Amino acid sequence: MESGTVQNVNPSDSGESAGSVGRDEPKKMTREDWRKKKELEEQRKLGNAPAEVDEEGKDINPHIPQYISSVPWYIDPSKRPTLKHQRPQPEKGKEFSLIGDWYKKGVQERPRKVGAKYTAINIAADEHPQPILALDYDGKRDRWNGYDSEEHMRIVEEYSKVDLAKRTLKAQKLQEELASGKLVDYAQNSARSQWGEDHNSGDKDNSEDEDEDKYADDVDMPGQNFDSKRRITVRNLRIREDIAKYLRNLDPNSAYYDPKTRAMRENPYSNTGRNTDEVGYAGDNFVRYTGDTVRMAQTQLFAWEAYEKGSEVHLQADPTKLEVLHQSFKVKKEEFEKQQKGSILEKYGGQEHLNVPPRELLLAQTEDYVEYSRHGAVLKGQEKAVIKSKYEEDVLISNHIAVWGSYWKDGKWGYKCCHAFMKTSYCTGEAGKQIAEDDDSSYLPEIPDSNQEAFESIPKTLVEIHKEKLKADKKKKKKHRKSHGSESEEEDAKKKEKLNKALVAEEARLKHVELLLQIDERKRGYNSMYETKEPTEEEMEAYRMKRQRPEDPMASFLGQ
Repeated sequence: MESGTVQNVNPSDSGESAGSVGRDEPKKMTREDWRKKKELEEQRKLGNAPAEVDEEGKDINPHIPQYISSVPWYIDPSKRPTLKHQRPQPEKGKEFSLIGDWYKKGVQERPRKVGAKYTAINIAADEHPQPILALDYDGKRDRWNGYDSEEHMRIVEEYSKVDLAKRTLKAQKLQEELASGKLVDYAQNSARSQWGEDHNSGDKDNSEDEDEDKYADDVDMPGQNFDSKRRITVRNLRIREDIAKYLRNLDPNSAYYDPKTRAMRENPYSNTGRNTDEVGYAGDNFVRYTGDTVRMAQTQLFAWEAYEKGSEVHLQADPTKLEVLHQSFKVKKEEFEKQQKGSILEKYGGQEHLNVPPRELLLAQTEDYVEYSRHGAVLKGQEKAVIKSKYEEDVLISNHIAVWGSYWKDGKWGYKCCHAFMKTSYCTGEAGKQIAEDDDSSYLPEIPDSNQEAFESIPKTLVEIHKEKLKADKKKKKKHRKSHGSESEEEDAKKKEKLNKALVAEEARLKHVELLLQIDERKRGYNSMYETKEPTEEEMEAYRMKRQRPEDPMASFLGQ
């Protein structure tokens, strides 16, 4: 603050005598007075000086900000230290009603039988005059203001009397029906109605016999339903036949079980030495830390590290970009590790120490204890690990005794039990094998003359006889075609004509495809380069003739 500036301040704050200066007149404060005032404020905040006192003798907290402790000019023009302006100010000249005051309801005053305007006697109001209530802020917003508990008790008593009267009438009516025998007839009619028999429902008024116990079956059970119209089950409820989590291991030092959430995060069999594959339940965290959860956590960690290095990647915003970046990072990291390892070996040597046989061969012993029988079977110890697969194993379909894929021939999988290649086929056993062998025998070469007699001595099956008949029919058809040579020439001419048309259509199709390839794929029609109809033999032959073979050394001379 520059010297010569003035500031309005309370005389008591400065600690100086202000007898010569009037209370309504501001005092000009010098730099020295300003410094003393600030020192006094610091000492009060530290507790070394006594706090200021207002007109009621209460201490003023020195840590209160100035904009709160300063008194507005319209509250206290004397500028004395006080916090009275921060407290609720009573409204002048206005008294509020008490908390129990309220309008009287249902009160009427009729002092006379004939009105006063006719008799001019006992001049008084016909109704009770209601007072005008002056409610404060809380009284206007009190929802229970004017509540009469006695009126509520009267309503409760009225309903209880009505309920008691209904019960009395119902008991009396039941006694009358028992005495007259009508209740037995009603029970018989109800039994007939359950079996679908018609009965006269107008004899009994069912509305009078309705009771709350009649609908007891529809009441929601606690823990199962919250609404009768829509079923909402409580989450994390186990099936009653399953073993409870806290009963799997009764050791108090095993995994902790949270009864509120029914959660057991750790493996209850961890202190028993059993593997997770051998137990049916390995804790809730076992599922959380397996599968794609671990991979996603690694990807998220890589995204955070890449973002710190300046790469704008995010797992939820751009997962594809992050996955590509992560894969490229792994490849570069592996190449860098291999290169670093190779450079170290090249510089210092030691490759011969890495190309050593296993430790079991060097020392002729292992730490795995295994007992064998005289025949070499494992009696006790580490057994051969079973190779696990994600596909179903040892699953027999239909009546097959071998699994699908146990037989392979001509590039096709099948069943070993019947040599069938259709997965959903029915097993035919040895008969199916014989039929498959007979089908293959038709493609075998001719047997030499030296073994012809021995082969003919074998009895033929029905399938072989049927195939011989088919071959004989084919030979007859060929002879018949030769006799009709003129007809075959006409068919050949028709085939050539169809082939020429197919060649012209194939050339037009190739030109159309070239035009489509020049157009942007976003502007092409949907399925514009595909056809749904089955091609004919001539179209397939034209396609083979017009197809370009880049591996052909003479392909470059086709256009010349």
